[in-house]
This record gives sequence, structure tokens and C-alpha cells, in this order.
Amino acid sequence: MDVLINAFVALHIVGIAALLGGFMTQMKAMGEGTARFGPAMLHGALTMLVTGVVLVGLNQADDQTVNNVKIGVKLAILVVILGLVYVKRDEERVDKAVFGAVGGLTMANIFIATLWT
Repeated sequence: MDVLINAFVALHIVGIAALLGGFMTQMKAMGEGTARFGPAMLHGALTMLVTGVVLVGLNQADDQTVNNVKIGVKLAILVVILGLVYVKRDEERVDKAVFGAVGGLTMANIFIATLWT
């Protein structure tokens, strides 16, 4: 079970990397007002959602304790990120505030995952 859990943790990190990497590569464009959400950002957020749900299930199946409040907060943040990216994915330009919010919420999710014990 540990190998399976670790494989999904790795896939979860790949999703985070796609979402955050897509944001970081567009930071200069965000400053110029020409940033847009790329397909990698949408797929990264979806990967995070699917692997996160699977990880909760696998950990509960393995009789490990799961902090449901932490998972709920992370899920709520991810749903907001996913909603913003999905709705604005076809626009040529995304408002700086919306684009920055996605980056900030992604960072918040990372810090919650690592610092909330």
C-alpha cells in the first residue's frame, strides 16, 4: 500500500508543478497584462484534484489518520483555482488580479500541505 500511496503523492506533485510552473512562466506576461491560462495549468489542477481524492481514500483504507479539516480547506482552495482556470481558459488575456489569485492560492495550498501538521 505504501508504494501505491507514494506513487499518487508523486503524481500529486506533478500536478502542482504543472499548475505552479504554468503560473511562473507567465509572470512577466502578467505584469504586461497579457497572461493567459495554459492547458498545463488546467491539467495540473485536475491532476491535483484526482490524485488528492485518491490519496485521501488510500490513506483511510490503510487505517492512517486523515485531518479532514485540512483536506477540506485544501479542497475548497483547489475548487476555486480549478473554477477560475476552467472558466478563463479560452480567454486571450486574463486580468492580473485573477491570474495572481490563482498563483497565490496555489502557493497557499502548498504551504497548507507542508506546514499544517
